[in-house]
Amino acid sequence: MTVKLLNRDQPLRSHKARRILLVEDHYLNRMLLSDYLSYCGYDVQSLSEGAAFFSTIERFKPDLMLLDLKLPDIDGYSLLKQVQQKPDLSKIPIIVVSAFAFKADQEKALSLGACRYFVKPLKLKDLILTIEEQFTFCHR
Repeated sequence: MTVKLLNRDQPLRSHKARRILLVEDHYLNRMLLSDYLSYCGYDVQSLSEGAAFFSTIERFKPDLMLLDLKLPDIDGYSLLKQVQQKPDLSKIPIIVVSAFAFKADQEKALSLGACRYFVKPLKLKDLILTIEEQFTFCHR
């Protein structure tokens, strides 16, 4: 009998394709993250700005969101605040992925409801492990 252990270099795959909403204005970052998340087995919808944020949530019904804080039309802090004011949305885990590296930025995002905070550039494996952790330990 042969047993194959999870190789740290392999992508993790959920049993069911989880939906992730990615909000990132930078084209290359958005494409890289979207492609990598899709490769890892997630169903990904991406936005380059916040204008369609709530209509996309309503239509796509994400299980988790990845949010950049600096968007061309609205700041991510405002979106975090608005999400927390909606009981049906406030249970969706939000992971912030931002170039804002100051501790004050991280503390503000976490106080507004983000469950984790990553500073760009990020390690994709760490992000995937965090996403899987959220899916494992967060009950909606």
